[in-house]
Parts: sequence; structure tokens; C-alpha cells
Amino acid sequence: MSLSIGIVGLPNVGKSTLFNALTRAQNAQAANYPFCTIEPNKATVAVPDERVQELTDKARPKKTIYASVDFIDIAGLVRGASKGEGLGNQFLANIRECAAIVEVVRCFEDENISHVDGDVDPLRDVETIETELLLADLQSVEKRLEKLQKMSKGSKDAKTAAELMQSLLTHLNDGRPASTFALPDHELFLTSWRELGLITAKPVIYCANVDEGSVADGNAHMEKIRALAEERRAGFACICAKLEEELQGLPEDEQSEILASYGIEQSGLVRIIRTGYATLGLCSYFTAGPDEVRAWTIHQGWKAPQAAGVIHSDFERGFIRAEVISYSDYMHYENEAACRAAGVLRVEGKDYIVHDGDVMHFLFNV
Repeated sequence: MSLSIGIVGLPNVGKSTLFNALTRAQNAQAANYPFCTIEPNKATVAVPDERVQELTDKARPKKTIYASVDFIDIAGLVRGASKGEGLGNQFLANIRECAAIVEVVRCFEDENISHVDGDVDPLRDVETIETELLLADLQSVEKRLEKLQKMSKGSKDAKTAAELMQSLLTHLNDGRPASTFALPDHELFLTSWRELGLITAKPVIYCANVDEGSVADGNAHMEKIRALAEERRAGFACICAKLEEELQGLPEDEQSEILASYGIEQSGLVRIIRTGYATLGLCSYFTAGPDEVRAWTIHQGWKAPQAAGVIHSDFERGFIRAEVISYSDYMHYENEAACRAAGVLRVEGKDYIVHDGDVMHFLFNV
């Protein structure tokens, strides 16, 4: 599975600059005017994980494959986007399939960069963004409700689903996001819920984009966003998109030196991805051998057959058992034979819960 993150925000908040920095590619034009991004930009980037490189150094495989993240950058939202203002809500469809939403919020002052509302107010900006996302969801739910109501004339099941959809519509009309709606145990309604891909049902990461002088210690604007994230139990990251973009193309050691000079240990890419993993409850396990070292992304708490299924559905369907070595043990001993001799290579069955960093081999039969 690949983690997919949608990047949203108002115009001129640094979204496209952040996208350029995150993807290591200048394929999202950044300019000082609204709607610079007129087509959704998508890029797949490797998840930085030093363990992958260490496993590669030890196993010496023919190829190495990191886990990946899809970043999708859409046009800047404005008030009325859900009704067609600006570039309208055509871009919102591009983030309905995302697992999480990064809301980029401007937390810097710069008279040379215009703000669509005239001045910098991060909490107002968040309200604008989330109102438009909520209104877009309302439109989707209204359309689905109409469909279910037509179906309900000949189906008791559809009638119940329509009543539940009406409850969801009321919930959204009250200004509450879909993420706070208590999902009922009704299959037809849940099928509609999954098909709708409601944006306000997705986990949110608030990303405060600050100036270079505030990147280490933050500023008053950033603190407002941090407090909001804590209040809503959402993800939070503070980055300087401008600095991140300037780092691109430099050797890694030079990047590290520059980041250190600003009092930063990790790049914005690493911070956002790790925040995304934590927000979504994700982790990684590894497969390692002479042919390939690879990182696989799974949900925390998944059992061995589910984890095997991300490699191939046959692995899950025909799962027999898994051979498991913890990452620390794998690196400590000379090879897998030494791990087996030391008793740290374990054979686990269908109920084994996979841990972050497990090195695994699966046995299956279909």
C-alpha cells in the first residue's frame, strides 16, 4: 500500500513551493499570484528510512525499494470554491482518494507576497479551507441521498440507508466534519460512505509554513496552528517551504549542514511523512534477501496474513506461516543462519501482530 497525501490551502501560502521541496522536482510552478497551479500535480516519492539502507548494506541485494508516498497538490482554494468560485471544486475530486489531508497555512509575514484576504490570519485561513471542504461534502451527500430516496420506494434496506444519510446531511449542515459522525452498522450506508470518499472524514495534518527566521522556534502565527492541532488531536508539522526548496539539488551533507545551522535536525519531507505515518497509524516491515531489500507499509496492529497481502493477495489467501526477525536482531547477527542458530528467528502463525521493523519471509500455498 502507498500512503497518499493531498495538499490543500489558500493561494499564495506556499503549497506549490512545498510540493517542489517535498517531491525533489520542480514540476509544480510556484509564483506570486492565485491559481498558479491549474492542474493537480502528483508525485511519488520514496519514504526516507535509514533502516532500508542499512539492510541493503548488509544483504547486498540486486535492488532496493523504499516505501513510497504519493503527494497530490491541488489549486488554491478560495471562498466559494465549492460553488465554482476561483477554479471551483473540480480539484477537490483529486483528493477524495487520499488517505490524509495536509492543510498548508501561511504563518509568515511578507509584504512582497500578497494574501488573498489582505492580511495573514492562519485561523481564518483554516476556517475558509475547512468550510469549502465541508460544503463540497454536503453536495456529495445531497446527491447520494437523492439516489437512496429513489431506491427506498422498493427497498426497506435503502429506506433505512436514506434515513441514515439524512442524519449525516444534518450533521454536516450543523458545521461538523464527517470525521465526527458516528458510523452505524448498516452495510448499504457504509458502502455509500466508502464510495463518497468524504474529504472531511480524512485525518488532517496542519502544516504551518513559516519564514526562515522562525523555522527553529516558531512564531505567534505558528503557535495558533499548533494549539488548534492539539485541540483537535490532529497532526502538526512546522516547515519553511522556501528553505526546503532552496536545499534541493545540494549534496546530502551540505543539506544537513544548512539544516543544522537553522537548528533543524530533519527536512520537511521527513517530518511530514513521519507525521503522516503517525496520524494514520502506519508502520513498515521489511523483506530482505540477495534479490531485493524492500520496505512495505502497513497499518499498526495488522496480523501476518494482512501484512503478507500487501505483497500479493495470494500471500494472504494462502498464508501458512511467517519467519520473523526483528530489525535489531537482523543487524546484530552475521546472517539469517546465525539468527536461526541464536533462536531470534521466530516462526509465527496467522495471529501474529506485525511490528514496525520486522524482517519477514512468508510461506504460502494457493
